[in-house]
Amino acid sequence: MKVQIAQRGRPLGKPWRVWFDFRLLPFIGAVLVRILSYTLRVTYQGLPAVEDRVLGGDGIVLAFYHRRLIMMPLAYPFRQIWRRGEKRGVATLTSESKDGERAAFAYHHMGIHIVRGTATHSGVQALVKMIQVVKDGWDLGIAVDGPHGPPRAVKGGAVVVSRKTGAFLVPVCVVCMDAWELRSWDRMLVPKPFSRVIVSYKEPWRAPSEGDDEASVRRLQEELDALEDGVRSSG
Repeated sequence: MKVQIAQRGRPLGKPWRVWFDFRLLPFIGAVLVRILSYTLRVTYQGLPAVEDRVLGGDGIVLAFYHRRLIMMPLAYPFRQIWRRGEKRGVATLTSESKDGERAAFAYHHMGIHIVRGTATHSGVQALVKMIQVVKDGWDLGIAVDGPHGPPRAVKGGAVVVSRKTGAFLVPVCVVCMDAWELRSWDRMLVPKPFSRVIVSYKEPWRAPSEGDDEASVRRLQEELDALEDGVRSSG
């Protein structure tokens, strides 16, 4: 993968530094996350309804809060073949920033398709790219309060993608029963090795092709909050 970072501010640095920062470190991070995932005791709640949609050929948009991002690949345990034998899976949006470049290369090594763009820079173009990637046969995962928060404040991109493509919205929460909490804006969670993890889904639903996006955003917010509150009550 070629390094693709929007040139803002200071230059990226010497070639060896670019390779170290944007290739080696993300690769190591992806390997560590994969190794960690193998140690976890993972169970699923509400998976059959989601699996029926995926295997039936319906597109899905996994909607989740940013603090659950690290183990979110566990929420897509599907492999599918689309049209004339092309492999398809899940795609996600990463920004054109330095952090987005690191994330994109790590996701690449996890088998996740990358859409570059951000809600804060060229947001319309990013939304168009997400709509197109779903029309091309990929499912999509979106941190609906990302990339910079505020936490648990749902933005409307996932709803628009569903309305424009007919893909099903799937609110999901990856519950880590024993985790470290990072000092990031979202208080991101990293599960401890060998801990129990529950991947919990709400019932898939489509945003209406006509009507009020705000009502769909409120519904998505309520369902994600219910998943989060359920984590607190069970933990």
